[in-house]
Amino acid sequence: MEKLSMYFIIFIIYSFLGWVMETILCSFQEKKLVNRGFLIGPTCPIYGWGAIIISLFLTNYKNDYVVVFCLATILAGILEYFTSFAMEKIFHARWWDYSKNKFNINGRICLETMIPFGILGLIIIYILNPFFKNVLTMIPQNVVIIIAIILLVLLILDTVISLNVVSKVTKAVKNINKEERKDNTNEITEKVKTILRDTWSGKRLLDAFPKFQTIAKKVKKVANVTVEKGRKAVEKGKQVIAKEKKELKDRKD
Repeated sequence: MEKLSMYFIIFIIYSFLGWVMETILCSFQEKKLVNRGFLIGPTCPIYGWGAIIISLFLTNYKNDYVVVFCLATILAGILEYFTSFAMEKIFHARWWDYSKNKFNINGRICLETMIPFGILGLIIIYILNPFFKNVLTMIPQNVVIIIAIILLVLLILDTVISLNVVSKVTKAVKNINKEERKDNTNEITEKVKTILRDTWSGKRLLDAFPKFQTIAKKVKKVANVTVEKGRKAVEKGKQVIAKEKKELKDRKD
C-alpha cells in the first residue's frame, strides 16, 4: 500500500509539473494566462502517466543514457498518439494538431515535441525520481497513504466535473451534425465553440486547446456520393438505351 501510494503521489507531482510547463508555454504563445490541460485543476495526467511508464520501463536501462533517451522518446510518442486517438473517438474532437509541423504522424505527434520528451525522460530517471523518492521515504508511511487518498479523491472529483464539461462538446457535435445537411467541419467547430464560450468552464477549455476542432461524421457525405454515382449510372444507362434504339430505327429505315 505504501509503495502504491508513493507511486500515485509521484504521478500527481509529474502531472502538476507537466501542467506548469504547458501553462507557461501556452500562456507565452497566446500572450495571456491560460489554464492548460483537460482537467480544471492544475494537473495534466498525460505527463503523470508518461513519467510512470518511463520510470517502470526504463529504470533498468539507466546505465545507458542513449537508450534511456531513445526509449523515452518512443514511449512518450506512443502515449501521446493513442491519447489523441482515444480522445478523438470518445469526444468527436481533436484537441491538438501537429499537421503543419514537419515529421508528424497523422497530426497527432511530431518529432519537434517528441525530442523534448526524450530529454524529460533523462531528467526523470537521473534527477527527479531519486529526489522525490528520497523525500517521500522521509515522510511517515501513514502520512503518505493519507496524502495519496486525499489527492485521489480530488483527482476523481476533478475528472467527473471536467468530463461533464467536455461532454457538452460531444452533445453539441451530435446535435449540429443532425441539423447540418452539409458536412462542413469548420462551421461545426465554430458552432461548438460558440456553445462552449457561454460558460466559464467551456471558455477555459477552448483557451487550453486553441487548436480544438470537431471531427464531423462522414456518413452523410458517403451517402450523398453513393446516390450521385447511382444517379449518373442510371442516366448513362438511359443514354445507351436511347442510342441503341436510335441506331435500330435508322437500320430499319
